[in-house]
Order: sequence, then structure tokens, then C-alpha cells
Amino acid sequence: MELRDQVALITGGSQGIGEAIAHKFAGAGARCAIIASSDLKKASKVARSAKHGAKAYVANVAKPTEVNKLVEQVIENFGRIDIVVNSAGVFYPTPAGETTTAEMHRMIDVNLKGTWNVVNAVVPHMKARGYGNIINLASAAGERGFPHYSIYCATKSGIIMMTRSLATELSRSGIHVNAIAPGNTTTPMNEDIRTNPELKPMLDFITMVTPSGRTYSTAEEMANIALFLASPVTGKPIYGAVITADEGLSAGLFVAS
Repeated sequence: MELRDQVALITGGSQGIGEAIAHKFAGAGARCAIIASSDLKKASKVARSAKHGAKAYVANVAKPTEVNKLVEQVIENFGRIDIVVNSAGVFYPTPAGETTTAEMHRMIDVNLKGTWNVVNAVVPHMKARGYGNIINLASAAGERGFPHYSIYCATKSGIIMMTRSLATELSRSGIHVNAIAPGNTTTPMNEDIRTNPELKPMLDFITMVTPSGRTYSTAEEMANIALFLASPVTGKPIYGAVITADEGLSAGLFVAS
């Protein structure tokens, strides 16, 4: 029970990697605040299955006023926030010359500004307590370019640099800031690529260029990394790390023979 009685706020906790992290943390003894962007029923379902005193909330991380209110509510309900996992995000192609201004703004607002909004709201509380652990979800797409996803890549690259900069800023305050950079991971965000016959050429290409030959990692595997970073046992000396877990995709140029 490495996280016994710690309180974890998990954005994007109603599905995918965020949901897996909620279950993993609850199993390790944490009390989790499960945050959905708009669907309280989805967050409530995860909270019920995670158990261990988990509660469901709704907040649009792109809106600072909603985030500030959320942090206040979680502290009021649980007494404190020890861990924050910024897992909320959106993923869709943004090809140059074909992407609307609204699509561009939405991705930046949710992925990059949303991560910052949560950090900005929770850091004063963590500083006052002299303790905190922030885990941001970046992406292997933040470490190398992918055609048609330039805005997504840019937001995730921004999260990586934000993580490193915040770590240097906050470590003396007792606050750990680290990131996980998943590669292709089985979540609802990419179900279309995995199941739509029309997108099979893309799936075949991803499989071809993945060094391990395993096209998709699992959300639970990402949750294991999050637990490693959040644990006061294994994560104690880690500040500003970006753990890339992408089946070797970003290690270098690879084309299957």
C-alpha cells in the first residue's frame, strides 16, 4: 500500500490511461478524485469501481475558473491533495492547410493550457504543505514529429519542457514534477485506428515502424509507471524525468525487414 491515505487528483480519469491510473492508485491505498471533462456518470462509474473512497467530479481543464473551483472542492472533501495526474487531453489530426482555428485552439487549450491550469491551481496548496507529486501525461509524439499531427506534437512537446522547468522551480518546495511519454497505447482515443477497416493502412504502418513489434502498449502499463513515480519509495529521488514508454518507437529510425 505505497500510497496509503494519500489523495490523488486525476484529470481525464474517466477513461483510458487516467482510468487505469485511478484503479492502480486506489489499489495502492490512495483516495482518488476522478475528474471527467463533462460526463459525471462516467467519472462516477470509475469512482465506484476504484472504491477506497474515490469521488467523481466534472471540470473543463481549459477553463481556469472551473479548475480553481475543482481544486477547492477536492481539498474541502479530502482535506488535501498529495498527487496530481494531468491525463486530460484530446487527440485528432491537424493537417496543415486543412485545420480550423477552432480545432487548433481546442487542442492547445485542453492539452497544454489545461495541464498548466491544474498545476497553477494546486501548487500554492502543495507549497504550503511542503509536499506534492505532479505527473503529467506527455507523449512520444512530443519527442519526434508525426505527419498530420503537428499541433498535438507541439502541445506534448510543450508539456515535456513545462515538466522539466517546473521540476527545477519546485523541487526545493518538496514538489516532484515528472512526466510519462506514452507511445501508442490502447485507449478509446485511438479505437478508430485499431478497429476501422478504412484506417488499416495506418495501423499496418504503425506496426511496421514499431521496433518491439507490439503495436499498442496497455493503459495498465502506463499506470504502473505512474505508480512508480508517485510512490514515496521509488519516486523519491526523481525530479523532471520524462519516462518514454513507446515500444521503442522514438529510439531511432526503424523499418521492419
